[in-house]
Amino acid sequence: MRWQGESGRKLTGGRLILSRGKRKFETGREQSDTTIAAVRTKKIETMGGNHKMRILRGDVVIVSDPKTGMAKKVKIETVKDNKANLHYMRRNIITKGAVIKTELGDAKVTNRPGQDGLINAVLLPPQ
Repeated sequence: MRWQGESGRKLTGGRLILSRGKRKFETGREQSDTTIAAVRTKKIETMGGNHKMRILRGDVVIVSDPKTGMAKKVKIETVKDNKANLHYMRRNIITKGAVIKTELGDAKVTNRPGQDGLINAVLLPPQ
């Protein structure tokens, strides 16, 4: 289980005596690692009775063209670049900021697929 609470060490490396133990709301969840395949989503319950939709696999993206102002749903071909992690490009993992190859051309992902449940992107100018 991932714990996102305060560390047991100071910045200098010395021990920090915590005033209390770990709490349930400080636990984290596993990454969604959105890949290119037939669409599969997962509903996650969060604090306060709210929820998030997590997209685990997706093969379509809503691409907006800044020149025309139009948006279109197109198929994703592959991940061309991902600054979040060099190995994500090889594994075709989509995160915010990833450059993907689509039917219309290259596009940059503008949302967080693991939080929103869909993939949005902006068309990049041809190079």
